[in-house]
Amino acid sequence: MKIVVDAFGGDNAPASVVEGAFLALQKRNDIDIILTGDVEKLKNLVGNREHIEIVDAKDVITNDDQPTLAIRQKRDSSLVRAFDLLKEKDDVVGLVSAGNTGAVLTGAILKIGRIKGISRPALCSIMPTLKDNGVMVCDSGSSVDCKVEHLTQFAIMASAYYSCYTGAEKPRVALLNNGVESHKGNELTKEAYERFQTLPINFVGNIEAREAMSGDVDVIVADGFAGNVLLKTTEGVAKSMSEMIKKQAKKNIFTMIGALLMGKFKSIKRKMDIDKYGGALLIGCKKLVVKTHGSANKENFCNTILQVATIYENKLNEKIEKIVVEIADKLEKNDD
Repeated sequence: MKIVVDAFGGDNAPASVVEGAFLALQKRNDIDIILTGDVEKLKNLVGNREHIEIVDAKDVITNDDQPTLAIRQKRDSSLVRAFDLLKEKDDVVGLVSAGNTGAVLTGAILKIGRIKGISRPALCSIMPTLKDNGVMVCDSGSSVDCKVEHLTQFAIMASAYYSCYTGAEKPRVALLNNGVESHKGNELTKEAYERFQTLPINFVGNIEAREAMSGDVDVIVADGFAGNVLLKTTEGVAKSMSEMIKKQAKKNIFTMIGALLMGKFKSIKRKMDIDKYGGALLIGCKKLVVKTHGSANKENFCNTILQVATIYENKLNEKIEKIVVEIADKLEKNDD
């Protein structure tokens, strides 16, 4: 299988992208990677490495570009060329980019399209938990204003994704809310709570943001606004806590000695490392599109590339299509 990577998307491109591709190929020799971007710059980094192809693209979509205009006008950009390859070539199974989030979402909709029956794709991110099992947040930023049918599809797709990615047969799906009681929340979450109980998922009720990292649930469903706030707040707290620990450890000679004796700090840092989970899958598209964060390092690019390979092998899109059709048939029979 081939995976196309926007080599000039992100703060650390193209060096970290190329290094991440090298790491991924060390772990799997059954994939080919296509890098899109300035061919001369990439040749100097790639050399004669096998299983890597370079497709020239002289332009770059920046974070200052307006997404829709950029996708339509910057046709020779590394991101648009990556989308063209994903759309046109059957053996290219997925795309990875750390570039402009809006442009990635827009390109996926305009050039790749949605799975039949899915009204709105959603970003599905993975956060660390206390139990080290990872929790998926869907939607984590693509759709700010949602209806109940959108949350319903997010729950179905994210549950299928978690099963494909981890092997869990019945992922525990929760609805993000301001209380665990069924009557809590706004009109959207109240209606969603009722609807979720009828779905073919393992719905375990509401969850509050403070319990998101407990590890007691596998999937958290939310509209894109609340989901993104949850994700960004969690990342910010994790980063702040890491900085606080470092500062305290360097306070004086005694704290430095204590920090050296407490090797647990390193294991905590590894547990809270978001890079090990790869990127956010734009779930619901006809082909796999994964958006990783702008400051992604080589480890993150490596894990995101491997993430695409795993999802494709486990036939996520086929499973989503099947579930959507089954639910549509069930609703049609109930109406009759």
